[in-house]
Amino acid sequence: MIFFRRSDEDRPRSGQELSDVRAAIQKANLPESVAAIALKELERVEKTDPSVAEYSIGLNYLDYLISLPWNSFTEDNLDLRRAERVLAFKHYGLGHIKERILEYLAVRTLCSLQSSNLLVVDDEEIARTNLEYILRKEGHQVSTAANGAEALEKVKAQNFDVIVTDLKMDQMDGLQLLENVKRVSPHSEVIMVTGFATVSTAVDALKKGAAHYLSKPIKLEELRQTVRELVDRKRHFQLTRGPILCFAGPPGTGKTSIGQAIAEALERKFVRMSLAGLRDEAELRGHRRTYVGAMPGRIINEIRRLGVKNPVFMLDEIDKIGQDFRGDPASVLLEILDPQQNSHFVDHYVDVPFDLSSVMFITTANVVENLPGPLLDRLEVINFSGYTENEKLHIARDFIIPQTLRDSGLTAMAPVFTDEAIVRIISDYTREAGLRNLEREIANVCRKLARVCLQSKTTPGELVVDAELVETLLGPRKYTHEVAEAENRVGVTTGLVWTEFGGEIIFVEATGMKGNKQLILTGSLGNVMQESAQTALSYVRSNATNLGVDPDFFAGSDIHIHFPSGAIPKDGPSAGVTIALALISLLTGRPARRTVALTGEITLSGRILPVSGVREKILAASRAGVRTVVFPKPNEVDIQNLEEDVKKELKIVLAEEIDPLVDVVLLPAP
Repeated sequence: MIFFRRSDEDRPRSGQELSDVRAAIQKANLPESVAAIALKELERVEKTDPSVAEYSIGLNYLDYLISLPWNSFTEDNLDLRRAERVLAFKHYGLGHIKERILEYLAVRTLCSLQSSNLLVVDDEEIARTNLEYILRKEGHQVSTAANGAEALEKVKAQNFDVIVTDLKMDQMDGLQLLENVKRVSPHSEVIMVTGFATVSTAVDALKKGAAHYLSKPIKLEELRQTVRELVDRKRHFQLTRGPILCFAGPPGTGKTSIGQAIAEALERKFVRMSLAGLRDEAELRGHRRTYVGAMPGRIINEIRRLGVKNPVFMLDEIDKIGQDFRGDPASVLLEILDPQQNSHFVDHYVDVPFDLSSVMFITTANVVENLPGPLLDRLEVINFSGYTENEKLHIARDFIIPQTLRDSGLTAMAPVFTDEAIVRIISDYTREAGLRNLEREIANVCRKLARVCLQSKTTPGELVVDAELVETLLGPRKYTHEVAEAENRVGVTTGLVWTEFGGEIIFVEATGMKGNKQLILTGSLGNVMQESAQTALSYVRSNATNLGVDPDFFAGSDIHIHFPSGAIPKDGPSAGVTIALALISLLTGRPARRTVALTGEITLSGRILPVSGVREKILAASRAGVRTVVFPKPNEVDIQNLEEDVKKELKIVLAEEIDPLVDVVLLPAP
C-alpha cells in the first residue's frame, strides 16, 4: 500500500478560512443559543488537523448553520380584496374553498391590526403617568395600577400583553406580582423596573419569568424598543398559529394551484414537495453528523434554499407515505405540522432547534381515510370534489384553451373554439372529476390544428373549431353515457360509489341458479362489501312476503352477485341499498331502471344509513347520464348545501327505508 504525503503548499490556508468563518458567525446575527453552539463548534475545528475528515465536516456544518434563514421573513400582503382578485383570476368555481382561504386571511389581518394591551404598575403617580403617556404615543392601549394588589385584580379581569412593573411597592412588590401573574396569566410578558438594581435581584426576577429588567432612571428609547420587541413577538406567535390545511380530492381538481395562489396572494415564496413513496424518516428529519454522507432533511433544505423562514410549504400526496424498517415518516410529520411542537423542530444534521411555526404548511391527499388518526387530527380537511360540466366549460374557455394556444404557437392564428366543441370534448373524450384529461385532449386538438395551419397556410381568424371538427381531429368518441343508453334489465341496478379519483357509477348484477343455498360474491370485493351483500340477502329473506317474493326462494338455489370490473378492488358500505334492490328485481322479475342510481348503507331492518362523498357521487351521476339519484334521508343537509348548478337536471330522492324505493327503482313486471 502506497501513502501520498500532502505537501504544505497543497493544504488549505486554514487560518484565513477559520477567520472568515468567525466573521460570518458574528455577521449572521444568529440567535444567542445558536451562536454559542456555532462558536463552540468553531473552537473544536480550530483544534483539528486540516488534513483529517472531521475538519471539512465541521466547516461544512458551520457553513450550513450560518446560511439558514434564522431571522429572514417576507412581509405578508393581507389585502383581502387583492387576495380575492388573485383567487378569482387563477380559478373558476371552488367557491367554498375560496371562502375558507379568505376567512383565514381575514383572521390574520385582524390579528396584525389589533393594538396591544399594556399595564403600568408603579406606586409613584408621576412615574406611572409618564410611562402611560410615553407608551400611549407608541399606539398601545395602556392601563395603570398603583400597587401590585390592584394590578393583580386587573390581570384577573383582563388579558395584558405586557406588564411594566416597579420592584419596590406597598402591599405587593414586583417579584410577588410576577409570581402571581405567571400563575394567573402565563402568556403575559413582565418587564421589571427598579432604582435599586443589583445582580441578585435581576437574576431572581429573570428566574421567576420576567421577560426583561430595566433600571431607573429609565432610558425611554430602551423602554420603547423592549416593549416593541415583546409585542411583535407575541403578535408573530398569534399570526403563525392556525390550522394546517389539507386539500383532499381527486387528481386534477386544483389542489396544488390553489396553494400557489395562496402564496401569490400573501406574496410569500412557494415550495412544493412530494411525499409519495417516502419511507425513510431521515429524508424529513435529516441524518446525524456521526454518519458518513450525513445530509439535512428535505424540510430544512428547502427553507435554506428559499432563504426565508415563512414560505408557503405544500406537502403533496401525504396519503401515499410508506412505512418500513427505516422508520415511520408520518410520525415525523406530527412534529413538523403540530403548531405546539414545530417551534422547536430539531433536524438531526442541524442539531439545534429551528422555528417552523412561521411556515404555512398545506398538505394534499386523494383519500384522507388512509392517514393515521393522530396526523389527521392535526389537519383541517378541505374537500375538492370535482367540477360540473358547466364549470369545466368555463375553465376550458377562459383558462385552458388560451394557455394551450400559446404553448402550441397558435396565438397568431387565433382559432375559435365554440361552446359545442368544448362540451363535445368534455362529454365524449373525458370522464373524470378533475381537468387533466381535458387539458390533454385540448392540447391534442391544438397540435393537430398547428399541423393543419402549416399545411393549408390558414390566415389568422379563419379557423373555427366546432363539434364536427373535434370529432374529425380526435376520432370516434372514447366514452358513452352507458347508463342513459343501456336497456333496463332484471337483476341489474346502478350504484354510486366514491373513490380516490372522485365519484363513479357501478353496476350490480344478481342472478339465481339451482344449488345449495350459497351466496356467491365476485368482483374483487372487500370485507365490508361482502357483509353488505349478506345483510341485503338476509333483509330480503326476512321480508319476502311484504316484497312479493316467494319465502322459499333460497331453498335449493344459489344466488350469485357480481360487480363488473373485477380487477379493481372495491370496498365500503354504501352499496348495500344497490345490492338489495338488485336482489328484489331478480326475485320479483321486475326490471330495474338503469337511469336511477342508488347509494346508502343498509341494516337488517331495512333502514338506510348516511354515506359520504355526496357531491362527488352526484357529479358522477351527471357525467353518466343518470336522471334520478337516491340518497339516505340523513344526507339531506349535505344535499341542501350543494350549489344549484350541481343538482340541476337531476331528480334527488331521499329515503329512510327500502320499501318506498321498490316502485321508484323497479318497473312493473312484464
